[in-house]
Amino acid sequence: MTILSTLSRIVALVEIAVAALLTVATTGLILLNIVTRTSGNALYWVDEAAISTMVWASFLGASAAIERRSAVAVTLLPDAMPERWQYRLRIWSDFLVLVFFVILMWLCFLWFDPLTLYRLNFSLSDFTGETFNFIYQETTTTLGIPKFWLWSVMPTFAVFGALHALARLVERDLPRETTPEPEAEHAETLQ
Repeated sequence: MTILSTLSRIVALVEIAVAALLTVATTGLILLNIVTRTSGNALYWVDEAAISTMVWASFLGASAAIERRSAVAVTLLPDAMPERWQYRLRIWSDFLVLVFFVILMWLCFLWFDPLTLYRLNFSLSDFTGETFNFIYQETTTTLGIPKFWLWSVMPTFAVFGALHALARLVERDLPRETTPEPEAEHAETLQ
């Protein structure tokens, strides 16, 4: 196991823990919404908070699923191939996932445009005037916090997903795996 793989696993454990807390928070917010609406004293910000916590939990969980290789997959083609080709297909798949996350990181970099913000001494009005990008000035409708805090889930997802994909790819490039996939282990115990 490489340092990169270890880092990826640690990050995935943190992602799962935070996603679990956010899921509990989402449930609590929905229950609070039910109680307050039933009593006739609805809290108007609860819906937006519940959606935000759910979105963050979903993205963090999806990133951790990449590290654990537990995302939903259609394995019809790989299962029909010889083992040698299955290994190559997994490497190609890991590479394409990494390419996706690198492109997503680049798009998030363009979207958040931190270099222009830095060049303008973090002046939000100058940034908006020069770029016509209102990302740092828009606030949420009911919570009143800057939207970029909620949207920062995208670059977070991109960076962590790239880390997990790169760790998977590097792990595959090391001496060829001899341990079977978890599904294969389970199939052997059933026979």
